[in-house]
Amino acid sequence: MNITTTINGTTARIHTCGEIDFDTLPPLLAAADALPPQVTDLQWDLTGTPFMDVAGLHLLFTPPTTGPQRRTTVTGLHAQPLWLLLTAAETNPAVFDLARLLPGVPPARFRLAAS
Repeated sequence: MNITTTINGTTARIHTCGEIDFDTLPPLLAAADALPPQVTDLQWDLTGTPFMDVAGLHLLFTPPTTGPQRRTTVTGLHAQPLWLLLTAAETNPAVFDLARLLPGVPPARFRLAAS
């Protein structure tokens, strides 16, 4: 797993290259934890991540226990990571609310139920 962090003012972009699983989760969490406190927006750039297992859900949806709370978004989703996010959101939309990760997606409470 290669991780590149770019900081521009109060926004950080963490670009991942490789699969996200429980072996690669600790360095990804460490990269987010190492961000300076003035960073209020974190964007995970997954253009180099073709596969993500449930560890990716932990990475994207578990709030940090220390440090500042940050607005988190995701970009560059490949088919499999997107499928995982959509499946998790369909299973439990209150926990896996894609509206906070993906700009333009309405909150679960505003989406029409499937017929």
